[in-house]
Amino acid sequence: MAILSVNAGSSSLKFSLYPLSKAEVQPQILGGCIEGLEPGGTPEMRWNFQGVDHKKRLELGVDHVFAQALTCLRELLASLPGTPDLQAVAHRVVHGGAKYRASVIVDETVLSDLIGLNPLAPLHQPHNVAGIQAFTKAFAGVPQVACFDTAFHASLPEVDYRFALPEALYELGLRRYGFHGLSYQYVMGVLLAQSARAQGRVLMAHLGNGASLCGAIEGNSRVTTMGFSALDGLMMGTRPGALDTGVLLYLMEHGWTHDQLQTLLYKQSGLLGVSGISADMRRLRADTSASAQLALDMFTYRIQRESGALVSCLQGLDVLAFSGGIGEHDVALRADLGQRLSWLGVEIDPALNALAVGDKVMAIHAASSAVEVWVVPTDEGVVAAREAAKLLAC
Repeated sequence: MAILSVNAGSSSLKFSLYPLSKAEVQPQILGGCIEGLEPGGTPEMRWNFQGVDHKKRLELGVDHVFAQALTCLRELLASLPGTPDLQAVAHRVVHGGAKYRASVIVDETVLSDLIGLNPLAPLHQPHNVAGIQAFTKAFAGVPQVACFDTAFHASLPEVDYRFALPEALYELGLRRYGFHGLSYQYVMGVLLAQSARAQGRVLMAHLGNGASLCGAIEGNSRVTTMGFSALDGLMMGTRPGALDTGVLLYLMEHGWTHDQLQTLLYKQSGLLGVSGISADMRRLRADTSASAQLALDMFTYRIQRESGALVSCLQGLDVLAFSGGIGEHDVALRADLGQRLSWLGVEIDPALNALAVGDKVMAIHAASSAVEVWVVPTDEGVVAAREAAKLLAC
């Protein structure tokens, strides 16, 4: 038997297949993605099976493109030699709201609840839900498991997750939830296995197109930068991060509509908005313009500023960990942040930092550093697979 972990987006589907042995999740044997599912896109499936890369153009009709892509995925699974039968499909779902504080097998009630959370994460949740619906049809009879990015932060204290708003609004669900939980759960597990100090005060930086920080003690989330939605906290690829709410009131007074504000906040701000060039850190690093440099400086500064706030809540720091596409690959960013956080006793070894650009877990702190510094390539898929395996074993 095996579990298929998936992450459904607006124009893509990431997937990975994990065999089970005595209910334990084994290393993946298949990983890949289907891209180009947006209108007018060029659908292509890329996958790695047992260490060998493959790719294939998909000839899909214009209607029900996602469903057609799932048919191609099902055919791929059936064609691979020795592929185990599916026991479940584990879905990354961004938002579980106040009700879902742990992974759950999806039924009609759960699905209805998750649809109701679409406005809280409009960039991701609708596509996650649509993925569950499509997989339910394409893989009939196979349990669908929702694994929530918010669940890891269920341990946040009330003083952190409450907003300074009237009780009636809290009862409506207006509170901080936190996100990137599957990534943080994986990173925390790796750190606990690698370092005794990870039982102490840990600051994890998930830095990618979406970016956040999480402070943990004894392996449990205690403070994080994202809140009610995935807009708060750090500056991101196309999102502004923390923003004075008076800015939104001002724009509304000048005629901005809900849809205009939503587009501004989710798609036109952050690195892209400041630079006017791109949301891609690699492209900005290669650009010598003043606007590109300003975007990079602001991105780094916001991480520095929020790191100080979280470390104060932790009352110190024992371990710093980088993850996510930027955190795992941007050597210059890690070096810069190491210098900015040197007052905490952070010292990064330049040679080790330069080597940490692959898929290996690496410690990059200098021998004299008072804080351990790690680069941990994240794997949200295996976390989702483990969650599904635990549920089905109950």
